[in-house]
Amino acid sequence: MSMVLTPVDVGFIDVHCHLTGGEYGDLCDLVSKIQAAGVKKVITAGFDITSSEAGAALSEQFDCVYFTAGFHPTELHKYREGDLDKIAALLSHPKCVALGEIGLDYHYENTDKPLQHELFARQLALADKFCMPVQIHSRDCAEDMYNFLSDNARILAHGALLHCYSHSPELAREFSKLGISFSFGGTSTWKGSKRAKKSIAALPAERLLTETDSPYLPPASLYGSFPNTPASIPEIAANMAELKGMPIEELEYMVWYNAHALFPKLSQAI
Repeated sequence: MSMVLTPVDVGFIDVHCHLTGGEYGDLCDLVSKIQAAGVKKVITAGFDITSSEAGAALSEQFDCVYFTAGFHPTELHKYREGDLDKIAALLSHPKCVALGEIGLDYHYENTDKPLQHELFARQLALADKFCMPVQIHSRDCAEDMYNFLSDNARILAHGALLHCYSHSPELAREFSKLGISFSFGGTSTWKGSKRAKKSIAALPAERLLTETDSPYLPPASLYGSFPNTPASIPEIAANMAELKGMPIEELEYMVWYNAHALFPKLSQAI
């Protein structure tokens, strides 16, 4: 559906990246390059206590940076009782936009599935308690993820994002029925990423957001380079716009609107 663009202050947005690992060198220089690329806001995603707290600190240093707090499923070996209390404290930060990234990941042979399920459920409940949306990581677990989210649909009322979506377009439609949104990054620009391209084409535009997952997963033009950065968002957005058959300006506006609807704290005056 076509929309009339209004003269509001919109721009590109990266709803999921990682800025706290030290891969980029001088962060002031990085932020300048991000902004020069037209990317006006970025969300750095927490994956354990250290990265979540570092995200909070970065958000206080840079106006364009927001953050999430949570425990990634492959980082649960670091988890200690009481850590959810620390995450809960971070959720009250004015620039913490979501609880995440959380979820399921069956990629590795030594996966502790019961522990992943337990902490996923506890973090979803915590997000619901704080009326916060969630950012969800989902790898090699399509059926279990769908069943898990279906079973917990009542506590997803504050919004959920499947970041770097990699499951089938058919399953994307089913996730969409649960009110879930989807973000796509550099891999969706790769020639062989047929499932991601079909998912973008099949999903309604109001469910789509842009991400980089940087420093990982660069887009096609930077394939093989490291680190990827949020400055790649315009290339990702252009690819999505082409797949949706809409002008990039319209896709940019739609994603900006979608992000602020899903993550209300992006609009909060600091």
